[in-house]
Amino acid sequence: MLTIDGVTVRLGGRAILERASATVPVGARVGLIGRNGAGKSTLMKALIGEIEPDDGEISKPSRARIGYIAQEAPSGSMTPEEVVLAAATERAELLAELETCTDMDRMGDVHERLLAIDAYSAPARAAKILNGLGFDEEMQQRPVDSFSGGWKMRIALGALLFSEPDILLLDEPSNHLDLEATLWLENFLKSYPATLVVISHERDLLNKVVDHILHLQGGQLTLYPGGYDAFEKQRAERAAQLASAKASQDAQRARLQDYVARNSARASTAKQAQSRAKMLAKMQPIAALMEDPTLSFDFPDPAEMKSPMITLEQAAVGYGEAPPILKRLNFRIEADDRIALLGRNGNGKTTLARLLASQLAPAEGAVNAPGKLKVGYFTQYQVEELAGEDTPIDLMTRAMDGLSQGAVRAQLGRFGFSGPRANQRVDKLSGGERARLALALITRDAPHLLILDEPTNHLDVDAREALIQALNNYTGAVILISHDRHMVELTADRLVLVDGGTAREYAGSMDDYIDFILGRKPKGDAFKRDAGKGDAAKAKQRSPNTAAEARYAQSQLEKAEKLLARLTAEVERLDAQILALSSKPAHDGTKLQFLLSDRAKAADALAEAEQSWLAAGEALEVLA
Repeated sequence: MLTIDGVTVRLGGRAILERASATVPVGARVGLIGRNGAGKSTLMKALIGEIEPDDGEISKPSRARIGYIAQEAPSGSMTPEEVVLAAATERAELLAELETCTDMDRMGDVHERLLAIDAYSAPARAAKILNGLGFDEEMQQRPVDSFSGGWKMRIALGALLFSEPDILLLDEPSNHLDLEATLWLENFLKSYPATLVVISHERDLLNKVVDHILHLQGGQLTLYPGGYDAFEKQRAERAAQLASAKASQDAQRARLQDYVARNSARASTAKQAQSRAKMLAKMQPIAALMEDPTLSFDFPDPAEMKSPMITLEQAAVGYGEAPPILKRLNFRIEADDRIALLGRNGNGKTTLARLLASQLAPAEGAVNAPGKLKVGYFTQYQVEELAGEDTPIDLMTRAMDGLSQGAVRAQLGRFGFSGPRANQRVDKLSGGERARLALALITRDAPHLLILDEPTNHLDVDAREALIQALNNYTGAVILISHDRHMVELTADRLVLVDGGTAREYAGSMDDYIDFILGRKPKGDAFKRDAGKGDAAKAKQRSPNTAAEARYAQSQLEKAEKLLARLTAEVERLDAQILALSSKPAHDGTKLQFLLSDRAKAADALAEAEQSWLAAGEALEVLA
């Protein structure tokens, strides 16, 4: 059992944890969550002994092995396979002993122990873990120093998982993973046999893997049973109870203050007034659950752009004189598309994104786009490259050169940088705040197309939900690369698989793709064809133009159906929020007005989507 008893940790004179307490049962799988900067990583460091608490105690089973990824990634000439195998220290020590051992009895004991710990199957288990994390057979035999920092962290993660500690501590393990590796990790952790504590902002992982949520807020810890959805429900109920209790206490405080003010001067009632004044002094204020009013994403809507926005015709793209990474690219991007690019890291998703953002020129073929097309391209590297001494107002003023300070501040305000927050140095901002600032910078001229390459790496769960809502409200086109399945499912209505040196429309749903990645379904025909087997005869009877029109009408109908489902879910979500907020005795009227406004916009969009769906269905019937 892992016990945190009244732990206080101060850093730089500020209390990060303050008398925090929680008990993690043996074998529990716990998701440690909290807003960025709440102190999650600090707590992890206290658990492994890297930070000594200023007060309180952390106790754990005396012989329990704790596993945690070190801050420094592995390096040197060892291969990933060798690094992972070395993590099983007992196996390594026993094998080393065998090389020099001359005592036959001891050799027998060593062999017996090696069998007991399943040491001889270790290479196969190590290869399976590395393969799940994206290392093919050739990559497993390369020197560690030949890999980038992100891939080295994958090696460190593989070594930690292979070592099978009694208490496994993971801090944002999916940050360096693509969707495929994230799915594999999620599946691996589901069956992890020992205690697990994981810091994660991945909603799917927190729902499918963990059985408890440990919430860190205001330096305090609260343990909730169940996954993230269960936690949200319990937190909403707790917030309603706190709001009700606070409203009752505020009313009682007002009555006492009024009595004291009216009766203190009267001799006949002075004693009672003094008694009530003491009650006021002893009354502990009830704090409502904290919310961050600066959490904001609001993409400016672009000017109207006719479809198709971009057309790729037999395009190929690569770098320099090297052979192209992607070839035979043939697809179009409509003005209101929501596209998710799927495929393992290294297959060319970022290369395709850079081609569409005009950062790379086609090596062959053509990429056709109107000259007035504006593209906002976000990468995780932009977040890391923001200058530390600058402030948001400095950066945005330079980016919007020639525009008024009012326009500059309005764009910053869309992303939560209002008032004094616009004048904070960038190096004082959290990772999530820097991500919002980068998004504010790339959308300053209201782009027609947003290309977002892993936009959620620095965002907590609440910030990701806010980003999803903003993307669904945005009227331009979106191309998304993300390992966050929840975000992909709620924003994308087209899937494009980047695989085998090309990129084509994926025929199945996200569930189909997940089943394929996890080995539950064969790959089959992953790409959409011009006509299915059942339609072959019908396709031959049509003219080429009619067949093309029918395929286009079918794609429009599918897109309209997905948009209809997404907007229906959005209206239902807003209805639930409005109901929950309006049922509180002392609700936030301003927030309610914003929700009602968002609901009206979503309802209008839903009505338009229904008309588009009906029109697409009628058009397909005419061509059938």
